[in-house]
Amino acid sequence: MEDCERLRRLRGRVRLVPDFPSPGVLFRDISPLLKDPEAFGAAIGLLEAHLRAAHPHTDYIAGLDARGFLFGPPLAQRLGIGFVPIRKKGKLPGPTETVSYALEYGQAELEIQRDAVEPGKKVVLVDDLLATGGTMRAACELMKRLKAEVLECLVVIELLSLKGAEKLQPLHCHSLLQYD
Repeated sequence: MEDCERLRRLRGRVRLVPDFPSPGVLFRDISPLLKDPEAFGAAIGLLEAHLRAAHPHTDYIAGLDARGFLFGPPLAQRLGIGFVPIRKKGKLPGPTETVSYALEYGQAELEIQRDAVEPGKKVVLVDDLLATGGTMRAACELMKRLKAEVLECLVVIELLSLKGAEKLQPLHCHSLLQYD
């Protein structure tokens, strides 16, 4: 399947849900994409092809809780590398590094196990969606604390109007689908 055809298939499997989670928000729901094995396979294939071309020497895929866990493990499996979870606070055993970050209405915290990534290892961060960039920026901070090198941030959907990618600079963020 050609890349353009695969991207059309993905776009056709993203459902628009108006006024969720609050009035005025147009939510991009990936549930239809996940339940279509061809569309999901196309997403993983496109992410894999991008990483093989852009970063052939990646050591780990780190997925952000929770939907980064849907795309990260199959991508890591295809690349023959390890997967590392970045979780919400209180979900990981053992010593962890924690970072707080701002949400639209409050604060949140992400954690990673201190021994999850060795210093100097090359990591690609994966999530389903990039909006304001706060969660992804927090994940980058966790990698910095572990002295890992973040090669890139990788997402299925990017909401361009929220300018999340700008907040991640100088890191590059690659997205399969972009919406205003």
